[in-house]
Amino acid sequence: MTSVPETTAVPGTGRTPSGIRDVPAGHAPPDGSGGGEPAALTTLQLLRLLGSGPRGLTEEQAGDLLVRHGENTVPAWRPVSWPRRFLGSLRDPFTTVLLCLGLVSAAVASWGTACVIMVLVVVSCVLRSGGEHHASRSMAALRELVATTASVQRRADDAAPPQTREIPVDQLVVGDVVRLGPGDLVPADLRLLRASGLTVHQAALTGESAPVAKYAVDAPSDESAGLPEPPHMCFQGSSVASGSGTALVVATGADTRFAAYRPPRRRAQSAFDRSVHGIAWTLIRFMLIMPPLVLMADGALRGRGLETLPFAVAVAVGLTPEMLPVIVTAALARGAAALARTSGVIVKRLPALHDLGAIDVLCLDKTGTLTQDRPVVERAVDARGRPDPDVLGWAAVNSFWTLELAELPVPDSLDEAVLEAAGELAADPLEYDGIAALPFDPVRRVATAVVRRPGQHGTHTLVVKGAVEDVLDRCASFRADGAEPELDTATREHLLALADRGAASGLRLLAVAVAERPARSGAYTAADLRGLTFLGLIELRDALAPSAAAALDVLARRGVEVKVLTGDHPGTAARACHDLGLDPGEVLTADRLGALSGEALAAAVGRATVVARCTAQDKARIVTALRESGRSTGFLGDGVNDLPALQAADVSICPRGGVDVAREAADVVLAEKDLTAIDGAITAGRGSSANIAAYLRITLSSNLGNVIAMLAAGLLLPFLPMLPAQVLVQNLCFDAAQLAFAFDRPGPAAMRRPTVLRPRAFLRFITAFGVLNATADMATFAVLAFAVHTTAGSGDPQIFHAGWFTENLLTQAMVMLLLRAGRRAAEGRAPGPVQLAVVALAAVGVLLPLSPLGPLLGMYAPPPLYYLLLAVVLALYGVALAAASARYLRRSQGS
Repeated sequence: MTSVPETTAVPGTGRTPSGIRDVPAGHAPPDGSGGGEPAALTTLQLLRLLGSGPRGLTEEQAGDLLVRHGENTVPAWRPVSWPRRFLGSLRDPFTTVLLCLGLVSAAVASWGTACVIMVLVVVSCVLRSGGEHHASRSMAALRELVATTASVQRRADDAAPPQTREIPVDQLVVGDVVRLGPGDLVPADLRLLRASGLTVHQAALTGESAPVAKYAVDAPSDESAGLPEPPHMCFQGSSVASGSGTALVVATGADTRFAAYRPPRRRAQSAFDRSVHGIAWTLIRFMLIMPPLVLMADGALRGRGLETLPFAVAVAVGLTPEMLPVIVTAALARGAAALARTSGVIVKRLPALHDLGAIDVLCLDKTGTLTQDRPVVERAVDARGRPDPDVLGWAAVNSFWTLELAELPVPDSLDEAVLEAAGELAADPLEYDGIAALPFDPVRRVATAVVRRPGQHGTHTLVVKGAVEDVLDRCASFRADGAEPELDTATREHLLALADRGAASGLRLLAVAVAERPARSGAYTAADLRGLTFLGLIELRDALAPSAAAALDVLARRGVEVKVLTGDHPGTAARACHDLGLDPGEVLTADRLGALSGEALAAAVGRATVVARCTAQDKARIVTALRESGRSTGFLGDGVNDLPALQAADVSICPRGGVDVAREAADVVLAEKDLTAIDGAITAGRGSSANIAAYLRITLSSNLGNVIAMLAAGLLLPFLPMLPAQVLVQNLCFDAAQLAFAFDRPGPAAMRRPTVLRPRAFLRFITAFGVLNATADMATFAVLAFAVHTTAGSGDPQIFHAGWFTENLLTQAMVMLLLRAGRRAAEGRAPGPVQLAVVALAAVGVLLPLSPLGPLLGMYAPPPLYYLLLAVVLALYGVALAAASARYLRRSQGS
């Protein structure tokens, strides 16, 4: 079902001076003007080019730049208007078919049929466009949930000192100097001027779960400037994890890297689109064949001419599931409304709800989904690899006093994990007196706290914590079994190998060392970090999401494979999967898949659970390969780097906390990044899809049987088997009853496996059950002929019309009741909407020919004998239908 694009991008205006991007990265301009990539220029070149300085812009300069280049906003997204959504709904293939049939009906003066068809078209379009418009309004509310201010350094005039104040983010301009602190969102693309212990979460851009160290560089090297994320650059869409910094704004609005990730206006067909189009074209072929066959057969055998054209059109309409657009839209809209009401899940594109139910492979990142994006301490070990709580205690002393004495606003995630674990062991860093601290430095990769032990006033203890290799480089001995032997080369290699094994198994490691120094009043520097004693290692792992293990188990039972596509280390991803009970199997890396494509790539990924070291392009390539191999794919992502994969999937899912452009590109927005919410959405999708599939199976098989019987009767009888008005009334009654499928409650069997509308499977089903239905109709012909001949001695067409009208509606009621799978456990004793509709349909079928309306429609009551014989035919038909249905269910569940 074709969908109107959710939004249309408004082209942004250039905000970055053109000279900045005129020179290759890593090279200064030949004229020395400073033009080139911001990452490649020296700090002085960049400040001169932007007309700024370390003290920032003046208010007048900032105002001029704002007027000239516009506000710092990501290119605006215009919501699609309701009328445009309504017109876009007409592109649905079934709606198009109905429109064509309505026009043909009007051309042959079948005004009743034409009016009914047009009403169905309008109702379907209103329901669909209304549901999607409501989702769009909900998304507009989510767009307001973003940071609105930035801390900027500006001057009143050239002579005034700089002042730091908060201004709206959209008022930032290129050349502004901004301050960054823990928890701040990076408001634009920035070049660092100064930084202290600055680490940045840039998972939204790169997929890396761990914070990345950032530091200022006055003259970048060619190597660092050419990196995708240079260490001296911060990009919009990332956030500060720890430390602080002062930075220069080098790009805003449409020129930021964040804005460059813009979803395309159109996306490839989803699983629902492909299924509906396949079924639609199958029906269109039937409808194009049937009317000419009726006209030619009646003309050749009965000598009838164009007077049978209304009947031929009625046959084509009878084959069409007229209520499909209404029932599809109502079922999906009902499921989407229930999700929004109970789970806070927004389905932006109604057919995406079916795609959720059809998912058989779900691709996702590890961070925030399987894990909580925070580490926890696994254990602390000494130099021999044996558990040692003293190592954790010293690490906690380092974390606590570094935080206190370096005046860091908040601890980073590693320090939080260390302090939490030490608290569980009742270790108290306050037993020591803090003297000084050297916070974590991205270059040295260690943090140092200087403390005084209780009762040792003449001695200071240096407690060092950091990267294993960097700590070992500063150690001269190690502590083991109460002794402190020299740290020789063999021991050093052993400790590095121990750390490598831990990293390979998915752990993150911190080394801890201490040293005693004579107390002094002077400042401590990095030069004092020599001759340390190595204590041991702190092993940390990613904290698991509380509900992830249970949700993965449920997804597996529902037939959904999970593929973890992550930018993390292979061991880290494998460890998280293993801890959650998900067998990681062979862990692949994206570089190993680089030479594969198409079926070969899909087969390789199909055998694996984890693909690590993935870039944005790798994720999209993998999702595309899986989709093209016939898998129904879902992708859960929340970052800018996830956009290509979100666009490649059959259904794209983003949590509410994802970046704006990811939410805009997604089909489904979750209240939280939680697999449990996805399971609820999949369940709702399967419920809606099961109702749609039941409607299609029942309607198409019943309609096909009736059409076959009509064609046969038209050739065997000297009169039309049913008048066009009777066909229309019969279709209206059947269609009205089938509205109940939009409100039905599927049985448990419908939730156990993906629900996919497969055209070939539907064709086999409707052919088999259509022939069975036609057989019952032909038996009814014989019963009618016998009953009328025996009792009235006349072959009155009006009695025949009434008898067949009753039989048609009764057989259709039986089909509705018996071809629904897995109902008993779902409904219990209370009658559901379908049972009530079946009773009403049967009552209309029996009573309408007997009522005063019967003669108006050209029907007279059949003799009583007919009803007795019809009961026998219906009983035999019911037995055959139940047996065929049970056999079909066994075969479909076994396949």
